[in-house]
Amino acid sequence: MTLKRRNLLLFLGAAVGSLPLKAIAKPQVRKFSREQARTKALNLSDRLGFQPVKPPLPLKLETLATEEQIAAYSSYEVKDDLVLPDGFTYDVIAAWGDRVGDSRFGYNNDYLALVETTPNEGLLTVNFEYLSSKTWMQTYPLVIGKTLPFAEVAAKATDSQIDAFTLSDDDPLKAQIVEIAREGLTDLGIGVISVRRNENGQWERTYRSGDRRITGISGLDDESRLLKSTGAATAIFNKENKLGYKDNLGDRIIGTFQNCAGGMTPWGTVLSAEENFQDQVIEAVMADGSAMSPSQMPFVIDEETVAGNGNVFGLAGNKYGWMVEVDPANPNDYGTKHTWLGRFRHEAFGIRAVAGKKLAVYSGCDRRGGHLYKFISRNFVNDPQDKANSSLFEAGMLYGAKLNPDGSGEWIPLSPETAVNPILPSQVVGGVVQLPNNNRNSGGAMTASSNSQVPPFQERFAKLGDLYRGSSELEQQGAILIDAHLAASAAGVTCTARPEDTEITKDGTLFITFTSGAADEDGGPDKQVFTGPNGESDYEYGWIMKLEEDNSNPESLSFRWSMLAMGGEPALGGAGFANPDNLAVDNQGNLWMVTDMSTDKQNSAVSSRMENDKALSSSELTGVFGNNSLWYVPLSGDLAGEVYPFAMGPMECECTGLMFSNDSKSLFLSIQHPGEANGIRRDMASELKDFELLTSDGKSFIQKRQVPVGSNWFSGKANQPPIPAVVAIRRLDNEAIAT
Repeated sequence: MTLKRRNLLLFLGAAVGSLPLKAIAKPQVRKFSREQARTKALNLSDRLGFQPVKPPLPLKLETLATEEQIAAYSSYEVKDDLVLPDGFTYDVIAAWGDRVGDSRFGYNNDYLALVETTPNEGLLTVNFEYLSSKTWMQTYPLVIGKTLPFAEVAAKATDSQIDAFTLSDDDPLKAQIVEIAREGLTDLGIGVISVRRNENGQWERTYRSGDRRITGISGLDDESRLLKSTGAATAIFNKENKLGYKDNLGDRIIGTFQNCAGGMTPWGTVLSAEENFQDQVIEAVMADGSAMSPSQMPFVIDEETVAGNGNVFGLAGNKYGWMVEVDPANPNDYGTKHTWLGRFRHEAFGIRAVAGKKLAVYSGCDRRGGHLYKFISRNFVNDPQDKANSSLFEAGMLYGAKLNPDGSGEWIPLSPETAVNPILPSQVVGGVVQLPNNNRNSGGAMTASSNSQVPPFQERFAKLGDLYRGSSELEQQGAILIDAHLAASAAGVTCTARPEDTEITKDGTLFITFTSGAADEDGGPDKQVFTGPNGESDYEYGWIMKLEEDNSNPESLSFRWSMLAMGGEPALGGAGFANPDNLAVDNQGNLWMVTDMSTDKQNSAVSSRMENDKALSSSELTGVFGNNSLWYVPLSGDLAGEVYPFAMGPMECECTGLMFSNDSKSLFLSIQHPGEANGIRRDMASELKDFELLTSDGKSFIQKRQVPVGSNWFSGKANQPPIPAVVAIRRLDNEAIAT
């Protein structure tokens, strides 16, 4: 499954269906002289509208001879900045700590949605995902201008943990934890800010009255800001005789947090995905879908971590892990959690609204062994741009994708009548699968590490309704939706490789990025579906899947899928990047993609590709790819199917949330967690590291790479704190980003 341009074009399908034959022919391998390469680069700039930036390893697009690649890449300097092609610049629009309504711009901005209200003006909705605890604690007093009692509380913790939920309200320690947790949850959630583009092409804030923050504690002090909920799980929220914890709020919810990716509806609302909510509240639930005691997830603090912020406030864990819908144009809207879309570690939402058809919504669970989901509404779409379509989220059915190795697939309903047919541990990388605990009185999960554990499980529980308790089918259904990940594994839904983004084209084709095929204690992906270039499992660098519903019908329960390994080193069949994440399509129909390499792997030295006479794994080689980056894939013309590096991110960051303005003259981007590993870059310090790289034809050589230690982005000034921020990229000539 090597990355060949012809295969990529076939994979992309309809988007390039009208290309001339020469555009999809297999390119000939030719050697260019240095002058020819220079001429080709100039031509490439004219054809793309930009000259690709230089990544840290050789790419085939440069057409340099082997020795020229070695000469050009034997040294490399990593920049602590957002590096763009010549002729481009970026403007910081908003950054952590800036004023938003009666609150502040949050931390680790992620998904962005621009709803343009008039030309050159609109509402920008921003997700705030998580706390990079070490750097957040280090920089908080510098950015926010006050101190928090981190060290004092950490000194009183036992094994870094404190069950603040059980402390008396007059305990001074509880008051200190409340202070820290309140600030931590304030920096998470959603923000809505008003913006406009001035005559110079720069986007700037306008500070309208509708600007607001929906934080992790919205509604705690003001009931008018409590979030609403709809769907079957509200039967669990409202029931009196719960097996577990009761927060006495019924179907109202305090706040939203760990908001990662999202989606925008055709009618102008925004969907925000609560992803790794288990960092703040207990994820496990009882057999009736009720929450476990907040004491099960204590407050956690030490020099590296602040977590469990929901503990001290007694937040009910079953109310987090949902999709949140917000109308940016309604200043009184603080969000609605639509429970028919399921509770799991949500990533991006792909929405398909076709007049006369039922609404389809796609989302992935971003965990190792997580599933791909589809919601189909009970009722039909009339006008796709009618805001009344939001009511379609309130009733329907949630399905999980069963991917067959032959490229076929089906959607399995997560209903009480669905047969229990668990995923076998032998099917997945890592050999473990999480299933609902067979002791249903205890709730939570059990780890199946042997196929022999499955037959007794099936004998005891024939259908999902046997696993989940309730006095009615609606209560059983609500419990299934609350425990969707475990229910899906029990129903035989395919375990996947961290599904990150779901992007739908105009013809209904769904593209899904899968970031990494490695396993952990949670599980791993299906061995027959998620394979590397040579058929290997445990492949780190990721995939993009194309999924087409039968007859292009959003209501279909069967589909075809195909997949191509996109990530990896060029010499080994990859395109030069690792771990594809978010996708976006510009108004010319071209694809843009960002990467999400783990912070600890970015620029991690690879002085040798062997250790103890054993080749390093793909995961251990990730450092060769440098910083996270942004890539461009034209889908038409004679460059269709090629992959070009457009930007390199600052140190230890993730570039995410990419969003185009309607005219594609501005590309909005979130720069998340700069300096996450090493914090503030002191005195412009850097390290010289060795990397054993491969030329595009596979010859080994050593690169000396200068790598900054920590970050000072976006100020660029020594000893200043790294600050997450949203930027808008534009051309200096104010034309479209790419031709």
